Amino acid sequence: MGDTRLNKFISNSGYTSRRNADELIFNGEVTVNGVVVIEPGYQVDSKLDRVEVSGKPIAVQDDFIYIMLHKPEKYITTVKDQFGRPSVIDLIDLKDRIYPVGRLDYDSKGLLLLTNDGSLTFKLTHPSHDVPKTYLVQVKGNLDATILAKLSKGIYIDGYRTKPCVINVIGEIEHITRLSVIISEGRNRQIRKMFEKFKCRVVDLKRVSMGELKLGNLPVGKWRHLTTGEVNYLKERI
Repeated sequence: MGDTRLNKFISNSGYTSRRNADELIFNGEVTVNGVVVIEPGYQVDSKLDRVEVSGKPIAVQDDFIYIMLHKPEKYITTVKDQFGRPSVIDLIDLKDRIYPVGRLDYDSKGLLLLTNDGSLTFKLTHPSHDVPKTYLVQVKGNLDATILAKLSKGIYIDGYRTKPCVINVIGEIEHITRLSVIISEGRNRQIRKMFEKFKCRVVDLKRVSMGELKLGNLPVGKWRHLTTGEVNYLKERI
């Protein structure tokens, strides 16, 4: 008797999401021990059975690591830096090699994911997967409803038009406007450039969520492993 549903086995391998795994199974592209199986709920033995997708053998890797870090300011989101600046990798005391998922610029802080699951990283950062990201932003300058409406609809920066986003005003103190900004893109310094277009300067930027993943009260510079539910959400989301 198997211990894992076939669609879950494929998803857990990092090959694709469970939803896409269902399609592959229904299309007859999946075999178990050389026999085509078209039932997503078919039970497989994760240690004994040989599962292939389109002729390619797959296996569940047990040593994938998924981490959420509260990135501080003045840290780069690359493994190494030619200028010797500190990297977010320096904050993770693990022997395993992990890599940042996407980017969070040098002067920004907040939620950053790191993993050694290359397949998931590729899918999360691919433009076709619009994972909404929420930022708390403090902006200095003359902001009004007209500017916010234009930003929300999308503007041209660096030769491309930004996708529509959601902007809510939280408050204003001494000429600093506090905002919540939700975008589904990950272009370099996008939020800063959006406000610079209207002569406004971002003085503080913090990412607080990525889809259903919340930074919560995780202290700055600290990290934690994602829960099983959070990992499953990411895989199901794509």
